[in-house]
Amino acid sequence: MTKPKVFEKPTGVKDYLPHAVAKMRRIERSVLECMRLWGYDQIMTPTMEYYDTVGVASATSDQKLFKLLNQRGTTIVLRSDMTAPIARVVGSLLKDKPFPIRLSYHGNVFRAFEEEGGREAEFLQTGVELVGDSSPEADAEVIALAIASLQAAGVPSFKIAMGHVGFLNGLFQETLPGRESEQEALKACLLQRDHVGYRDVIRKLSLDAAWQRELEDILRLRGGQEVCAQALELSANESAQAAIKHLCEVWDVLEAYGIQEHVLIDLTMIGDFSYYTGMTFEGYASHLGFPVCSGGRYDNLLAQFGRPAQATGFALKTTRILEVVEDTADEGERTLIVYEQEFRREALQDAARRRVAGESVLAVLETSEEDSELIAAKAWNRSGAFLYHGTSYNQLVLIGKKSEGLA
Repeated sequence: MTKPKVFEKPTGVKDYLPHAVAKMRRIERSVLECMRLWGYDQIMTPTMEYYDTVGVASATSDQKLFKLLNQRGTTIVLRSDMTAPIARVVGSLLKDKPFPIRLSYHGNVFRAFEEEGGREAEFLQTGVELVGDSSPEADAEVIALAIASLQAAGVPSFKIAMGHVGFLNGLFQETLPGRESEQEALKACLLQRDHVGYRDVIRKLSLDAAWQRELEDILRLRGGQEVCAQALELSANESAQAAIKHLCEVWDVLEAYGIQEHVLIDLTMIGDFSYYTGMTFEGYASHLGFPVCSGGRYDNLLAQFGRPAQATGFALKTTRILEVVEDTADEGERTLIVYEQEFRREALQDAARRRVAGESVLAVLETSEEDSELIAAKAWNRSGAFLYHGTSYNQLVLIGKKSEGLA
């Protein structure tokens, strides 16, 4: 086995340089403030959790979990999502807090992938969980907040695709009763958005023509509220009918918010976690193949932590959003103060006053080697920003005997 070079990193992780970090922090602050204004309180959970509790409950497959052994030989996992850890907290530390509970979060999560292009093993999520409310209003609230959060992050153009796990489960029970493996094969195709493969699986099932047509027709169930009426006619299954009626009610609430133009109903949407039990959704930004947010209802997860409750929520893929949000100019002033040694106290106190006022300030001691560069920088500063040691500054302040001649 070849020893990695000193500058190499494990597959799936990356470094973020100052410019990207500043951009990411702006997104984080804007989104968390948006969530606070909607009544969600921020929570933080550990990066490491026990495998037998949060690891199992996360619904992330074992081969995608990062596992460790502590000094006692107990299996620990790096959290693969934020929902299961928050469910643990709701069932323990917040067990006496009445429902509904609204929580927001921002943190890194870890999932192990094989050598797949573009898949990150560590990435950042910002999201919310609404626990203890089963109503269509709750589902609509998290979708509305997801839209508001994407707007706060600066995503210029996006669309939310909304579906319901109950519709597909009911449809498959009606058309493929007892054929679990075939149902899972169809779901796998839909999860990968592989509609060609989905049709191929159907053709190999030797179904009655009417059932085959019913399964294929869901690929066309994509659009506005009219999709609900079409879906009600497609399947008579009780679970499928109940799921569509729930989506219709969610749509009515979204219309009341006035945000329905950002949402479309897509009944092939099933979500990528097995704990989803109802409405699911994904948000897609223009010119980006991966979703920038995802969420849905998970009414069974909290029972694993001793406090059964209905819940819904979503997560923004913060690191993916970096790719679609435009760069913005640095906020506030960036000032360089250069001082001679006998004027150190005056210079450092001036720097402190400027920082209190919100300026970004670098104060440096002048050296003879830098004299020519500083003079040139001061001259350039008369017509705009300047670079000093590779960093851009809005203004230069010279404090010392030489400053008078350069003013």
